[in-house]
Amino acid sequence: MKELLVLSGKGGTGKTTITAGFASLATKKVIADCDVDAADLHIILRPEKQVRHDFVSGVKATIKQELCTGCGTCSELCQYEAITMDDAAEVDDFSCEGCGVCAHFCQEKAIELVPNHCGYWYVSDTRFGTLVHAELKPGEENSGKLVSMVKQKARRRGEDEGANLILVDGPPGIGCPVISSFSGADMVVAVTEPTMSGLHDLERILELSKHFKVKAQVIINKYDLNKDMSSQIERFCKKSGIPLLGTIEFDQSVVDALVAGKTIFEFKHCKAAQSVANIWQQIEKAL
Repeated sequence: MKELLVLSGKGGTGKTTITAGFASLATKKVIADCDVDAADLHIILRPEKQVRHDFVSGVKATIKQELCTGCGTCSELCQYEAITMDDAAEVDDFSCEGCGVCAHFCQEKAIELVPNHCGYWYVSDTRFGTLVHAELKPGEENSGKLVSMVKQKARRRGEDEGANLILVDGPPGIGCPVISSFSGADMVVAVTEPTMSGLHDLERILELSKHFKVKAQVIINKYDLNKDMSSQIERFCKKSGIPLLGTIEFDQSVVDALVAGKTIFEFKHCKAAQSVANIWQQIEKAL
């Protein structure tokens, strides 16, 4: 079972739109949305949730009000200013880092560390197959751990279904969630756009791919908005020995398809769809 990871280096390049297009073309696959901080693949795929699980990671401090004497020691020691004092101590969950200093020094044993419920992960049905996805609660961390869990569950589901492909819509950027998404990937498709920032972010993604020894290939989306810049990206890919899978033209129909909650292959007269189809043929050969 192969794993294809679609990345972009930044948001807004069209990564998820292209991934949704791949999802409509691929067969015998499981789809995984690893953009757990700001997931949007579900907007196009419109999943019907079949299973929901809690995601618990780390701990938070809680006050046993009946034991608290209001001495203020915990508030003085908290480096994150997460504890305020009234008649008794109160913890701000958004500020608490779960370090445990307050619980350690509380002489009344009025503070305990409890598991932190960060969000949810789901297994859903879509018109293109199974989707494993998740959502992190606002302000929560450990998204890298949640990405790892989504990928693990997607692979297990793929084994159960006899799939031959895990199609992963990766997180934007190059941070912890992206690094987690590289685990188990057989190939990275880096989606970029014809801007200086697009080239800069592409370079960072390709550096990560090289570091983790995952072969990478490139797509230039909306290439015709700045053909000079697209040519520069092509030269960079050639110089770096990175295959360019193809280019996709700007097409207003793509925007219209997204507004309608459809993939580009479900929307009539979408010129960009043929370019994506040609790219997908090359990806199938490469995998």
